Amino acid sequence: MGETPQVTTEDLVALEAALLNTAGNVPLHNRFRALFTLKALKNDEAVAIISKGDCYGFADESALLKHELAYCLGQIKRVSALPVLESVLTDEKEDPMVRHEAAEAMGAISSESAIPVLKRFANDTNRDVRETCEIALAKIEWDNSEEGRRHQRAKEENIQTYTSIDPAPPTSKLLLGKPAPEDASESNISDLRLKLLDKKLPLFERYRAMFALRNIGTPKAVDALADGFSDDSALFKHEIAFVFGQLLSAHSVPALLRVLQDNNESDMVRHEAAEALGGIATPEVLPYLKEWMQREDSPRVVRESCQVALDMWEYENSGEFQYANGLDTSKAVEAVGA
Repeated sequence: MGETPQVTTEDLVALEAALLNTAGNVPLHNRFRALFTLKALKNDEAVAIISKGDCYGFADESALLKHELAYCLGQIKRVSALPVLESVLTDEKEDPMVRHEAAEAMGAISSESAIPVLKRFANDTNRDVRETCEIALAKIEWDNSEEGRRHQRAKEENIQTYTSIDPAPPTSKLLLGKPAPEDASESNISDLRLKLLDKKLPLFERYRAMFALRNIGTPKAVDALADGFSDDSALFKHEIAFVFGQLLSAHSVPALLRVLQDNNESDMVRHEAAEALGGIATPEVLPYLKEWMQREDSPRVVRESCQVALDMWEYENSGEFQYANGLDTSKAVEAVGA
């Protein structure tokens, strides 16, 4: 969503103030915009500002914000982020959703130096953390394999539909570009669905099927992905909702709305469903996002996700050039606070 922002020292100061809410008056969705602007910089200066969250952002009361800080540190893919991510993962008093995201970010950075701590917490008492460490370890191993290195070189030479660093690569034939007709066939979708739902397979392999179905992206592929919401792993289901947020297919809206409204579902899964709905931004999702932002029985992370999702919905239905426009929003906040 736009090119890398060109920023000055003053811009960085404003982004830091907005992200860390030093004035105490910055709405959550503007803090998110500042964060994603920093993420787009992809440099150590951005890492340093986001990592100040170890004293400010990661000390925030919002698990949603802290989880997003960890996610963005992983997407920037700088080893300078590893110390703060390790401190979050190893803090057993931290919200599991935040610890999980720290482990996933370590997998995204894919430094072999992270292997010892990931192995240690692959036996964590929390299932989401355990499973994330398992997947992150498998990803680092794959990234350093011959196929992984070939894939990295190919990514540098080809335009990518999805530029995110995912927790697992798609299955081999769907690693790059638009799928060939035979790879998007009903029989292949059926085979990938079976792998997706096969609990006997390692989670990493199931995730590979998940991201392959994302790359196919047809309504039948969406239906196959939606079947994954029947799984008993909150981590697995939350990743499906995230994938739907990448696909932006209106065909996934009914499944996402069912997840958002399910009080028995994990908050982590519902939060991801809310943000996916905000990105898809069709008219019918708006009243649901407003409702669950305001309901008294809505968990905090769901309420806050709906607040952010409404901001995303408004962006998608506006003429704004890019969502990560934290430079504009941070300056607006400065003006209000002046």
